[in-house]
Amino acid sequence: MSTEKVEIFDTTLRDGEQVPGCKLNTAQKLKIAARLDELGVDVIEAGFPVSSPGDFKSVTEISKLVKNATVCGLTRALKKDIEVAAEALKYAKRPRIHTGIGTSDSHIKYKFNATREEIIERAIQAVSYAKTFVEDVEFYAEDAGRTDNEFLAKVCSAAVKAGATVLNIPDTTGYCLPDEYGQKIKYLKEHVEGIHKVRLSCHCHNDLGLATANAIAGISNGARQIECTINGIGERAGNTALEEVVMILRQHPRLNLTTNINSKLLYDTSNMVSREMGMFVQPNKAIVGANAFAHSSGIHQDGVIKNRETYEIINPVDVGVTESAIVLTARSGRAALAYRAKKMGYELTKFQLDNVYVEFLNFADVRKEVVDNDIHEIMELSRKNNIARAS
Repeated sequence: MSTEKVEIFDTTLRDGEQVPGCKLNTAQKLKIAARLDELGVDVIEAGFPVSSPGDFKSVTEISKLVKNATVCGLTRALKKDIEVAAEALKYAKRPRIHTGIGTSDSHIKYKFNATREEIIERAIQAVSYAKTFVEDVEFYAEDAGRTDNEFLAKVCSAAVKAGATVLNIPDTTGYCLPDEYGQKIKYLKEHVEGIHKVRLSCHCHNDLGLATANAIAGISNGARQIECTINGIGERAGNTALEEVVMILRQHPRLNLTTNINSKLLYDTSNMVSREMGMFVQPNKAIVGANAFAHSSGIHQDGVIKNRETYEIINPVDVGVTESAIVLTARSGRAALAYRAKKMGYELTKFQLDNVYVEFLNFADVRKEVVDNDIHEIMELSRKNNIARAS
Protein backbone atom coordinates (compact mmCIF):
# COMPACT_ATOMS: atom_id res chain seq x y z
CA MET A 1 0.00 0.00 0.00
CA SER A 2 1.54 3.33 -1.07
CA THR A 3 2.03 6.10 1.48
CA GLU A 4 -0.13 9.20 1.03
CA LYS A 5 0.97 12.70 1.92
CA VAL A 6 -0.83 14.83 4.50
CA GLU A 7 -0.25 18.53 3.93
CA ILE A 8 0.71 20.58 6.97
CA PHE A 9 -1.00 23.97 7.11
CA ASP A 10 0.69 26.07 9.78
CA THR A 11 -1.34 28.87 11.32
CA THR A 12 1.09 29.91 14.07
CA LEU A 13 1.30 33.40 12.56
CA ARG A 14 -2.48 33.81 12.36
CA ASP A 15 -4.42 31.68 14.84
CA GLY A 16 -1.40 31.30 17.10
CA GLU A 17 -0.84 35.03 17.27
CA GLN A 18 -4.40 35.54 18.52
CA VAL A 19 -3.26 34.41 21.97
CA PRO A 20 -3.38 37.36 24.40
CA GLY A 21 0.10 38.79 24.88
CA CYS A 22 1.63 36.96 21.91
CA LYS A 23 1.54 39.78 19.35
CA LEU A 24 4.49 39.66 16.94
CA ASN A 25 6.04 42.47 14.92
CA THR A 26 6.84 42.06 11.23
CA ALA A 27 10.50 41.19 11.84
CA GLN A 28 9.52 38.42 14.25
CA LYS A 29 6.92 37.08 11.83
CA LEU A 30 9.48 36.97 9.04
CA LYS A 31 11.92 35.08 11.25
CA ILE A 32 9.30 32.46 12.12
CA ALA A 33 8.00 32.26 8.53
CA ALA A 34 11.52 31.55 7.25
CA ARG A 35 11.87 28.74 9.78
CA LEU A 36 8.45 27.28 8.89
CA ASP A 37 9.49 27.23 5.23
CA GLU A 38 12.73 25.49 6.18
CA LEU A 39 10.79 23.08 8.43
CA GLY A 40 8.85 21.90 5.39
CA VAL A 41 5.30 23.06 6.05
CA ASP A 42 3.14 23.06 2.93
CA VAL A 43 1.05 26.14 3.73
CA ILE A 44 1.86 29.14 5.93
CA GLU A 45 -1.18 31.13 6.99
CA ALA A 46 0.59 34.46 7.25
CA GLY A 47 -2.21 36.50 8.79
CA PHE A 48 -5.54 38.27 8.39
CA PRO A 49 -4.58 41.14 6.06
CA VAL A 50 -7.66 43.32 6.48
CA SER A 51 -7.44 43.27 10.28
CA SER A 52 -4.73 45.95 10.56
CA PRO A 53 -2.06 47.78 8.52
CA GLY A 54 0.57 45.85 10.46
CA ASP A 55 -0.91 42.49 9.52
CA PHE A 56 -1.23 43.58 5.88
CA LYS A 57 2.45 44.53 5.85
CA SER A 58 3.47 41.25 7.48
CA VAL A 59 1.54 39.13 4.97
CA THR A 60 3.05 41.15 2.11
CA GLU A 61 6.61 40.72 3.38
CA ILE A 62 6.12 37.03 4.12
CA SER A 63 4.80 36.59 0.57
CA LYS A 64 8.06 38.04 -0.74
CA LEU A 65 10.20 35.93 1.59
CA VAL A 66 8.79 32.40 1.39
CA LYS A 67 10.36 30.23 -1.27
CA ASN A 68 8.63 26.86 -1.03
CA ALA A 69 5.36 26.93 0.92
CA THR A 70 2.01 28.27 -0.19
CA VAL A 71 1.32 31.59 1.54
CA CYS A 72 -2.23 32.03 2.73
CA GLY A 73 -4.26 35.02 3.90
CA LEU A 74 -7.49 34.73 5.91
CA THR A 75 -10.66 36.64 5.07
CA ARG A 76 -14.29 36.80 6.02
CA ALA A 77 -16.91 36.33 3.30
CA LEU A 78 -16.65 40.01 2.41
CA LYS A 79 -15.46 41.56 -0.84
CA LYS A 80 -13.24 44.11 0.92
CA ASP A 81 -11.50 41.38 2.95
CA ILE A 82 -10.86 39.35 -0.19
CA GLU A 83 -9.53 42.34 -2.15
CA VAL A 84 -7.12 43.29 0.64
CA ALA A 85 -5.91 39.69 0.99
CA ALA A 86 -5.32 39.43 -2.75
CA GLU A 87 -3.26 42.64 -2.67
CA ALA A 88 -1.16 41.39 0.27
CA LEU A 89 -0.52 38.07 -1.46
CA LYS A 90 0.43 39.47 -4.88
CA TYR A 91 4.14 38.70 -4.41
CA ALA A 92 3.64 35.10 -3.28
CA LYS A 93 4.88 32.31 -5.52
CA ARG A 94 1.95 30.19 -4.39
CA PRO A 95 -0.86 32.40 -3.05
CA ARG A 96 -4.00 31.08 -1.35
CA ILE A 97 -7.03 33.01 -0.15
CA HIS A 98 -8.76 31.40 2.83
CA THR A 99 -12.36 32.59 2.99
CA GLY A 100 -15.53 31.31 4.58
CA ILE A 101 -18.45 31.75 6.91
CA GLY A 102 -20.08 30.22 9.98
CA THR A 103 -22.39 27.32 9.22
CA SER A 104 -23.75 26.11 12.58
CA ASP A 105 -27.30 27.03 13.56
CA SER A 106 -25.84 29.05 16.42
CA HIS A 107 -23.70 31.16 14.08
CA ILE A 108 -26.46 31.50 11.49
CA LYS A 109 -29.00 32.73 14.05
CA TYR A 110 -26.94 34.79 16.49
CA LYS A 111 -23.92 35.90 14.47
CA PHE A 112 -25.44 36.53 11.07
CA ASN A 113 -29.20 36.73 11.71
CA ALA A 114 -29.57 34.86 8.45
CA THR A 115 -31.07 31.70 6.94
CA ARG A 116 -29.29 28.60 5.74
CA GLU A 117 -30.04 29.56 2.15
CA GLU A 118 -28.44 32.97 2.66
CA ILE A 119 -25.33 31.37 4.16
CA ILE A 120 -24.92 29.12 1.12
CA GLU A 121 -25.29 32.11 -1.18
CA ARG A 122 -22.71 34.14 0.74
CA ALA A 123 -20.31 31.17 0.63
CA ILE A 124 -20.70 30.92 -3.14
CA GLN A 125 -20.14 34.65 -3.62
CA ALA A 126 -17.03 34.67 -1.43
CA VAL A 127 -15.37 31.70 -3.12
CA SER A 128 -16.30 32.92 -6.61
CA TYR A 129 -14.87 36.38 -5.91
CA ALA A 130 -11.68 35.01 -4.37
CA LYS A 131 -11.29 32.81 -7.44
CA THR A 132 -11.02 35.92 -9.63
CA PHE A 133 -7.75 36.77 -7.85
CA VAL A 134 -6.08 33.38 -7.22
CA GLU A 135 -6.47 29.79 -8.36
CA ASP A 136 -6.06 28.32 -4.90
CA VAL A 137 -9.07 29.13 -2.69
CA GLU A 138 -9.71 27.44 0.64
CA PHE A 139 -13.23 27.60 2.07
CA TYR A 140 -13.81 27.33 5.81
CA ALA A 141 -17.15 26.37 7.34
CA GLU A 142 -16.71 27.98 10.75
CA ASP A 143 -18.11 25.92 13.65
CA ALA A 144 -18.42 22.91 11.35
CA GLY A 145 -17.99 20.75 14.45
CA ARG A 146 -21.47 21.78 15.61
CA THR A 147 -23.00 21.97 12.13
CA ASP A 148 -25.57 19.44 10.97
CA ASN A 149 -23.74 17.11 8.55
CA GLU A 150 -26.40 17.24 5.83
CA PHE A 151 -26.37 21.04 5.70
CA LEU A 152 -22.57 21.11 5.96
CA ALA A 153 -22.36 18.86 2.90
CA LYS A 154 -24.65 21.25 0.98
CA VAL A 155 -22.50 24.27 1.85
CA CYS A 156 -19.31 22.42 0.92
CA SER A 157 -20.80 21.20 -2.36
CA ALA A 158 -21.69 24.79 -3.24
CA ALA A 159 -18.18 25.96 -2.37
CA VAL A 160 -16.61 23.28 -4.56
CA LYS A 161 -18.89 24.21 -7.45
CA ALA A 162 -17.85 27.86 -6.98
CA GLY A 163 -14.19 26.91 -7.32
CA ALA A 164 -12.84 26.01 -3.87
CA THR A 165 -9.73 23.83 -3.95
CA VAL A 166 -9.65 23.03 -0.20
CA LEU A 167 -12.51 22.53 2.27
CA ASN A 168 -11.63 23.42 5.85
CA ILE A 169 -13.82 21.67 8.45
CA PRO A 170 -13.10 23.52 11.72
CA ASP A 171 -14.06 22.19 15.12
CA THR A 172 -13.99 25.83 16.13
CA THR A 173 -15.01 25.33 19.75
CA GLY A 174 -13.17 22.05 20.32
CA TYR A 175 -16.52 20.37 20.98
CA CYS A 176 -16.32 17.15 18.96
CA LEU A 177 -15.27 13.75 20.20
CA PRO A 178 -12.77 12.01 17.88
CA ASP A 179 -15.29 9.47 16.57
CA GLU A 180 -17.80 12.27 15.86
CA TYR A 181 -15.25 14.38 14.01
CA GLY A 182 -13.97 11.38 12.07
CA GLN A 183 -17.50 10.45 11.05
CA LYS A 184 -18.14 14.03 9.95
CA ILE A 185 -15.16 13.87 7.59
CA LYS A 186 -16.30 10.46 6.34
CA TYR A 187 -19.81 11.80 5.70
CA LEU A 188 -18.42 14.71 3.67
CA LYS A 189 -16.22 12.36 1.66
CA GLU A 190 -19.34 10.42 0.74
CA HIS A 191 -21.83 13.26 0.23
CA VAL A 192 -20.06 16.39 -1.08
CA GLU A 193 -20.49 16.78 -4.81
CA GLY A 194 -17.12 17.05 -6.54
CA ILE A 195 -15.20 16.00 -3.41
CA HIS A 196 -12.65 14.18 -5.60
CA LYS A 197 -11.50 17.58 -6.91
CA VAL A 198 -10.63 19.09 -3.52
CA ARG A 199 -8.68 18.44 -0.34
CA LEU A 200 -10.43 18.13 3.01
CA SER A 201 -8.72 19.91 5.89
CA CYS A 202 -8.91 19.51 9.69
CA HIS A 203 -8.78 22.61 11.86
CA CYS A 204 -9.30 21.51 15.45
CA HIS A 205 -9.27 23.47 18.70
CA ASN A 206 -8.23 22.11 22.06
CA ASP A 207 -10.97 23.26 24.44
CA LEU A 208 -11.51 19.70 25.67
CA GLY A 209 -7.94 18.54 25.06
CA LEU A 210 -8.94 16.64 21.92
CA ALA A 211 -7.46 18.74 19.10
CA THR A 212 -4.73 16.29 18.12
CA ALA A 213 -6.97 13.23 18.52
CA ASN A 214 -9.65 14.87 16.36
CA ALA A 215 -7.14 15.81 13.64
CA ILE A 216 -5.87 12.23 13.51
CA ALA A 217 -9.46 10.95 13.36
CA GLY A 218 -10.05 13.35 10.48
CA ILE A 219 -7.13 12.18 8.36
CA SER A 220 -7.93 8.56 9.21
CA ASN A 221 -11.28 9.18 7.52
CA GLY A 222 -9.99 10.88 4.40
CA ALA A 223 -8.86 14.43 5.17
CA ARG A 224 -5.45 15.23 3.72
CA GLN A 225 -4.54 18.53 5.34
CA ILE A 226 -4.06 19.37 9.02
CA GLU A 227 -4.19 22.97 10.24
CA CYS A 228 -1.97 23.32 13.27
CA THR A 229 0.45 25.51 15.20
CA ILE A 230 3.88 25.16 16.77
CA ASN A 231 3.47 24.18 20.44
CA GLY A 232 -0.30 23.99 19.92
CA ILE A 233 -0.72 27.71 20.62
CA GLY A 234 -3.94 29.43 19.57
CA GLU A 235 -7.26 30.85 20.68
CA ARG A 236 -8.37 29.88 24.20
CA ALA A 237 -6.90 26.40 24.89
CA GLY A 238 -5.04 26.34 21.58
CA ASN A 239 -4.96 24.40 18.33
CA THR A 240 -3.72 21.05 17.12
CA ALA A 241 0.04 20.91 17.80
CA LEU A 242 2.12 20.53 14.64
CA GLU A 243 4.84 18.52 16.37
CA GLU A 244 2.31 16.04 17.76
CA VAL A 245 0.55 15.14 14.50
CA VAL A 246 3.83 14.94 12.59
CA MET A 247 5.33 12.46 15.05
CA ILE A 248 2.09 10.45 15.39
CA LEU A 249 2.14 9.84 11.63
CA ARG A 250 5.82 8.92 11.77
CA GLN A 251 5.39 6.52 14.72
CA HIS A 252 2.32 4.79 13.24
CA PRO A 253 3.30 3.58 9.76
CA ARG A 254 0.11 1.49 9.58
CA LEU A 255 -1.71 4.76 8.81
CA ASN A 256 0.27 4.93 5.53
CA LEU A 257 0.46 8.71 5.83
CA THR A 258 3.47 11.00 5.80
CA THR A 259 4.44 14.68 5.79
CA ASN A 260 7.24 16.81 4.38
CA ILE A 261 8.31 18.02 7.82
CA ASN A 262 11.99 17.84 8.81
CA SER A 263 11.35 16.56 12.32
CA LYS A 264 14.92 17.27 13.48
CA LEU A 265 14.03 20.97 13.49
CA LEU A 266 10.96 20.55 15.74
CA TYR A 267 12.59 21.16 19.12
CA ASP A 268 14.55 24.20 17.95
CA THR A 269 11.47 25.62 16.19
CA SER A 270 9.43 25.12 19.35
CA ASN A 271 12.02 27.08 21.35
CA MET A 272 12.13 29.83 18.73
CA VAL A 273 8.36 30.35 18.76
CA SER A 274 8.32 30.23 22.55
CA ARG A 275 11.00 32.94 22.75
CA GLU A 276 9.52 35.23 20.11
CA MET A 277 5.99 35.01 21.51
CA GLY A 278 6.96 34.94 25.16
CA MET A 279 4.74 31.86 25.48
CA PHE A 280 6.05 29.32 27.99
CA VAL A 281 6.00 25.66 26.88
CA GLN A 282 4.72 23.44 29.68
CA PRO A 283 7.42 20.96 30.76
CA ASN A 284 5.15 17.93 30.17
CA LYS A 285 4.22 19.06 26.64
CA ALA A 286 4.40 16.11 24.24
CA ILE A 287 7.41 15.97 21.89
CA VAL A 288 8.96 19.36 22.75
CA GLY A 289 8.43 19.84 26.49
CA ALA A 290 11.48 19.91 28.78
CA ASN A 291 10.35 16.64 30.37
CA ALA A 292 9.35 14.84 27.15
CA PHE A 293 12.55 12.76 27.26
CA ALA A 294 13.41 13.12 30.96
CA HIS A 295 13.31 10.23 33.44
CA SER A 296 13.41 10.53 37.24
CA SER A 297 11.84 7.27 38.44
CA GLY A 298 14.46 4.64 39.29
CA ILE A 299 12.62 1.86 37.44
CA HIS A 300 12.28 3.98 34.29
CA GLN A 301 15.88 5.19 34.48
CA ASP A 302 17.23 1.66 34.78
CA GLY A 303 15.18 0.58 31.78
CA VAL A 304 16.19 3.52 29.58
CA ILE A 305 19.88 3.13 30.47
CA LYS A 306 19.72 -0.55 29.45
CA ASN A 307 17.67 0.10 26.30
CA ARG A 308 16.13 3.47 25.40
CA GLU A 309 13.05 1.88 23.80
CA THR A 310 11.86 0.40 27.11
CA TYR A 311 10.32 3.77 28.00
CA GLU A 312 10.75 5.95 24.90
CA ILE A 313 8.76 5.44 21.71
CA ILE A 314 10.56 8.31 19.97
CA ASN A 315 14.30 8.71 19.60
CA PRO A 316 14.93 12.23 20.96
CA VAL A 317 17.45 12.85 18.18
CA ASP A 318 14.60 12.56 15.66
CA VAL A 319 13.03 15.76 17.00
CA GLY A 320 16.29 17.63 17.57
CA VAL A 321 16.89 16.77 21.23
CA THR A 322 20.51 15.72 21.89
CA GLU A 323 19.75 12.86 24.29
CA SER A 324 17.40 11.57 26.96
CA ALA A 325 17.74 13.20 30.37
CA ILE A 326 18.36 11.12 33.48
CA VAL A 327 17.15 13.40 36.25
CA LEU A 328 18.43 12.54 39.71
CA THR A 329 15.88 12.79 42.54
CA ALA A 330 15.14 10.86 45.72
CA ARG A 331 13.19 8.44 43.50
CA SER A 332 16.28 7.57 41.43
CA GLY A 333 18.09 4.27 41.80
CA ARG A 334 21.71 3.15 41.80
CA ALA A 335 21.79 2.68 38.03
CA ALA A 336 20.90 6.32 37.40
CA LEU A 337 23.42 7.57 39.94
CA ALA A 338 26.19 5.43 38.43
CA TYR A 339 25.22 6.61 34.93
CA ARG A 340 25.38 10.29 35.83
CA ALA A 341 28.51 9.85 37.98
CA LYS A 342 30.29 8.18 35.06
CA LYS A 343 29.46 11.17 32.86
CA MET A 344 31.10 13.32 35.54
CA GLY A 345 34.26 11.18 35.45
CA TYR A 346 33.60 8.80 38.36
CA GLU A 347 33.98 5.08 37.70
CA LEU A 348 32.43 3.42 40.75
CA THR A 349 32.74 -0.18 41.88
CA LYS A 350 29.62 -1.83 43.29
CA PHE A 351 30.96 -1.33 46.83
CA GLN A 352 31.70 2.35 46.19
CA LEU A 353 28.30 2.86 44.60
CA ASP A 354 26.53 1.40 47.64
CA ASN A 355 28.33 3.87 49.92
CA VAL A 356 27.81 6.85 47.64
CA TYR A 357 24.13 5.97 47.20
CA VAL A 358 23.52 6.38 50.94
CA GLU A 359 24.92 9.92 50.81
CA PHE A 360 23.00 10.58 47.61
CA LEU A 361 19.65 9.68 49.20
CA ASN A 362 20.31 11.92 52.19
CA PHE A 363 21.23 14.75 49.84
CA ALA A 364 18.29 14.14 47.46
CA ASP A 365 15.74 14.08 50.28
CA VAL A 366 16.25 17.80 50.84
CA ARG A 367 16.56 18.74 47.14
CA LYS A 368 14.04 18.59 44.31
CA GLU A 369 16.79 17.60 41.91
CA VAL A 370 20.46 16.64 42.18
CA VAL A 371 22.49 18.45 39.52
CA ASP A 372 25.96 17.70 38.19
CA ASN A 373 27.79 20.00 40.61
CA ASP A 374 26.02 18.29 43.51
CA ILE A 375 27.57 14.98 42.48
CA HIS A 376 31.03 16.30 43.28
CA GLU A 377 29.80 17.29 46.74
CA ILE A 378 28.18 13.89 47.29
CA MET A 379 31.37 12.11 46.27
CA GLU A 380 33.41 14.21 48.71
CA LEU A 381 30.92 13.57 51.55
CA SER A 382 31.06 9.84 50.87
CA ARG A 383 34.86 9.89 50.86
CA LYS A 384 35.05 11.78 54.16
CA ASN A 385 32.45 9.57 55.85
CA ASN A 386 34.20 6.41 54.72
CA ILE A 387 37.51 7.71 56.16
CA ALA A 388 35.74 8.58 59.42
CA ARG A 389 34.13 5.16 59.64
CA ALA A 390 37.46 3.44 58.89
CA SER A 391 39.25 5.35 61.65
